[in-house]
Amino acid sequence: MTTPRPRPAGKGITTTPTGPRLAELSSPQADLGESKGVAAGVPTAVRPDPQQSDGRYLIAWLTICTPRGATPTARSTCLCGRDRRAFGARKVLALITDHADHRDACPLRAPQEGRTAA
Repeated sequence: MTTPRPRPAGKGITTTPTGPRLAELSSPQADLGESKGVAAGVPTAVRPDPQQSDGRYLIAWLTICTPRGATPTARSTCLCGRDRRAFGARKVLALITDHADHRDACPLRAPQEGRTAA
């Protein structure tokens, strides 16, 4: 028969507080305009705005999912209203080709006949 080993201090069952507690105050926040970790007189590097647009935007998406051991799937969507799906390797490959062909025929990308230039 073995004797139970004593529990180390701090490893016992903790008690749950029964009454309400006061919220702890956090440390004061730094002002927004204040630089952190830069010595006085040291210039900081100014980078270009990453949100700046270059005039391009997405029109069509081709999403392909090929999980290991499962059926591959694909979805081709476009802002012109096109929304097609394919299930199975052969049909997914056909949708990839069809999506590439749609890029040339899409009314949002291809110039339309009878339209005058600005």
